[in-house]
Amino acid sequence: SADGSRNLSLDSIPMGLPMSDPTAWATAMNNLGMAPMGMTGQPLLPDFDPALGMMTGIPPINPMMPGLGIVPPPIPPDMPAVKEIIHCKSCTLFPPNPHLPPPATRERPPGCKTVFVGGLPENGTEQIIMEVFEQCGEVIAIRKSKKNFCHIRFAEEFMVDKALYLSGYRIRLGSSTDKKDTGRLHVDFAQARDDLYEWECKQRMLAREERHRRRLEEERFRPPSPPPVVHYSDHECSVIAEKLKDDTKFLEAIQTLLTWIERGEVNRRTANNFYSMIQSANSHIRRLVNEKAAHEKEMEEAKEKFKLALSGILVQFEQIVAVYHSASKQKAWDHFTKAQRKNISVWCKQAEEIRNIHNDELMGIRREEEMEMSDEEIEDPSEMKETEESALVSQVEALKEENDSLRWQLDAYRNEVELLKQEQGKASRDEDTTKEQQMKLLQQALQGMQKHLLKVQDEYKKREAELEKVREDKLKIETLLENLKEQESSTARVCACSQEKECPVEKTLSNSPVKSEREVLLVGIISTFLHVHPFGASIEYICSYLQRLDSKICTAEVEVLMTRLQNTFRQELSGVGASLEKRWKFCGFDGLKMT
Repeated sequence: SADGSRNLSLDSIPMGLPMSDPTAWATAMNNLGMAPMGMTGQPLLPDFDPALGMMTGIPPINPMMPGLGIVPPPIPPDMPAVKEIIHCKSCTLFPPNPHLPPPATRERPPGCKTVFVGGLPENGTEQIIMEVFEQCGEVIAIRKSKKNFCHIRFAEEFMVDKALYLSGYRIRLGSSTDKKDTGRLHVDFAQARDDLYEWECKQRMLAREERHRRRLEEERFRPPSPPPVVHYSDHECSVIAEKLKDDTKFLEAIQTLLTWIERGEVNRRTANNFYSMIQSANSHIRRLVNEKAAHEKEMEEAKEKFKLALSGILVQFEQIVAVYHSASKQKAWDHFTKAQRKNISVWCKQAEEIRNIHNDELMGIRREEEMEMSDEEIEDPSEMKETEESALVSQVEALKEENDSLRWQLDAYRNEVELLKQEQGKASRDEDTTKEQQMKLLQQALQGMQKHLLKVQDEYKKREAELEKVREDKLKIETLLENLKEQESSTARVCACSQEKECPVEKTLSNSPVKSEREVLLVGIISTFLHVHPFGASIEYICSYLQRLDSKICTAEVEVLMTRLQNTFRQELSGVGASLEKRWKFCGFDGLKMT
């Protein structure tokens, strides 16, 4: 027949592999793209411990996960797998048509080690099944049915994937063409209770190991317990009292004191000791306040150094910008090349930008210093009011400090009196006279301190009343100044209108020390600027403000203009020694009365 001739032709083809060649199986597996494994069923990594994955933080391997060397990777659709003929001792396996789709399989059960094999020949025996499937790995059991199918259980899970590779192969026993000696294999996953039980046992073991590992990690990262606090005794109390007086051991001692008090160690016998330790802790507050004041003083000194350095940098920037401006004049500018002129102009712009940034920073620091003054202590027009108010404030602060110190001394005397009263009953009769004298002396001192405290409180109240009066006078003067400013602005407007009508401005300016309209504008801007700075400002500070409006303004021009107007601006010297500084002040209101 046709089938017989086809089978004969297949047998007559010269094969490169003998009937018992063990490499045929490996060649077929490589053509499929599966990971190379031993023909006896050894895994790719024979020394791999599956429990090691969980111990190193890797999640447990799910047998249904592909791409881990257990499940074969998917075959690309444009490259069909080429399966080859597999020769065994008693049978021959012929591959299916490569263009047909792969055989369907059910969902893989967890921990599957058993496969279902259908389509066996009717004359197939367990020996032939063992001969075919023992190449996939160690076979534990074969359960064969009378209806041409069986169940095969392997030793490991990866052997199931190698057995699935045989699904679709045609099997022929020997060289017979009888229908009972042929069949088409169908290999699929099978669900077995033994496989599920072993998989669950393995998962429980991995979970136990994971819990043990996490417990060890938690114990390793748990913070150590604090050192135990010693129990109270008279010796430990004296040790802690000495530590409270030492700055380096204060934190340790105060923690021990707090623990003792929370434990309830304070009683009638130990109350005096605890009170002395609490008093030592209170005295530590003064040390902390003094330390804070020292740090604040260092910060102020650092601020002053920074401000002086910044002002020196600004002076150097002004000189550099002046060099650039002088080089830009026609006398020197004509001698430079085009590239040199371009570089000089770029450098000049950069220097002016950096100078303006530093100038803004310095002015910001000065504005912060001015903002630190309280709103209630706004600058008063008369210097006498300012000195009186500052003197009153300093006296009030001094009285407050003296009042606090007297209160602390009074508390100390009271404590000493209480201690003497407690010791009076325990002492002998011979010491009664001396204690009574001490009590009298202490009471007299206490009465004197109370009288002195009352006097200080009365003086404090009087100073506060005087301070409130000064503040009220200051508010009245401010309102009068605002009214005067409004009247001056209205009169100035009326005078300006009348002067425009009567004669041109140039004639009026010809007889005055102001010679042009530009100088009039400069005088107005400088007056406004100095009015905002009642303590005066240096000529460099004034020129830096004017140069932001017009960069062509020169320091010498401004100084000559201000010296001409002696009734409007006045120059004064402030500071001592190296900090001597010339400051210009606005005296227009006083000059108006004199002219």
